[in-house]
Amino acid sequence: MPTILTAGCSPNEKITVGLIGALGQGWVDMESFLKQKNVECAAICDVDQRVIDRRVADAEKIQGKKPDQYKDFRKLLERKDIDVIINGTPDHWHCIPTIYACEAGKDVYTEKPLANSIEETNLMEKAVKRYKSVVQVGQWQRSDPHWKAAVDYLHAGNIGRIRSVRAWSYVGWKTSIPVVPDEAAPAGVDYDMWLGPAPERPFNKNRFHKSFRWFWDYAGGLMCDWGVHMLDYALYGMNQYVPKSVMSSGGKYAFPTDAMETPDTMMTVYDFGNFGLLWDHTIGIYGAQFKRRGHGVAFIGEYGTLVVDRGGWEVIPETKSTSKKEGYEGMPIQPSTGKGLDLHVANFLDCVKTRNKPNCDIEIGAHIARFAHLGNIAYRVGRKLEWDGDKQEFKNDPEANAYLKAHYRAPWELPKV
Repeated sequence: MPTILTAGCSPNEKITVGLIGALGQGWVDMESFLKQKNVECAAICDVDQRVIDRRVADAEKIQGKKPDQYKDFRKLLERKDIDVIINGTPDHWHCIPTIYACEAGKDVYTEKPLANSIEETNLMEKAVKRYKSVVQVGQWQRSDPHWKAAVDYLHAGNIGRIRSVRAWSYVGWKTSIPVVPDEAAPAGVDYDMWLGPAPERPFNKNRFHKSFRWFWDYAGGLMCDWGVHMLDYALYGMNQYVPKSVMSSGGKYAFPTDAMETPDTMMTVYDFGNFGLLWDHTIGIYGAQFKRRGHGVAFIGEYGTLVVDRGGWEVIPETKSTSKKEGYEGMPIQPSTGKGLDLHVANFLDCVKTRNKPNCDIEIGAHIARFAHLGNIAYRVGRKLEWDGDKQEFKNDPEANAYLKAHYRAPWELPKV
């Protein structure tokens, strides 16, 4: 890998950006970067030539200049004129490019979840601290003011003591993924590079591009997709990040015979000792809960329940409970700005220049990635697990602890930090 350099942007005002993984959210992130002043997309890397061609043309339309193109991210990282990397790859590729970018003196905006295993998450946190890169994790609610306002309201004690927290994502638009046979990889796709450290398997379109997240080799399903967004604010609101225990139940209840491996329906309970946190997800329905919020976090307090989602937040007051507070009327809806991602990117770019800590730094991203993986591991072993946060392992459970590790396919190896 490249010689270790000191992270930081160019001495001039322009920030040059390289994008690794350009099909979906990576390109959405790049578009947000290009809305900012003095930002240039200098290079695009993807394993699919069709994606490269499309995004090079898209970038040229926006900035009037074609970015260079690569299929191997390591070549892009050799560019000394690139200040920032956007890592928009699938989850199983989050660790290696991010650490290599930090080694090469780049700052990084990486998509969530931070990594596809707790071992990778811990290693990435260690690397960022060593190389002193600015790293922003793409949990953009951390930069959307209404989420912070909701937490401030909680922390002021306005709804009293909170004993129970719920976080959920009901993905009503998503349908089944029919089983299809393996086939040859499309022309122009470097499939071996796409697999990278993941196990070797024949090409199957269900496992590729946008549907990768429903397979354990590459991602953690809905828990690691929407879960890291919602659970992040559940933990932030309670100001606690390390549970005592976790247990999960669920399965493929909506589409039992389709191609997905990860559960389409799942409930996970985290016990913190003085409150409980429930994660709840399902695919194919929206749930019609809390005024038809398909996703959100609900803090159930003595005087009312604060509910927050991407549209805004409000407090529904208690009326007949033993904890009713006389005269308390709750809080009407406080709307979102609708600009969370753009504000998140702007915060990151400002920190690239100032070297300040971004709104969703590596520590925050690591906390919530671990938290989501704990829930998935409890689901996969099928029992309640006791967690030792100091040792970063489950207590007396070798089977569960095996899921903490990253199992890489040769010749790929975990970076040495």
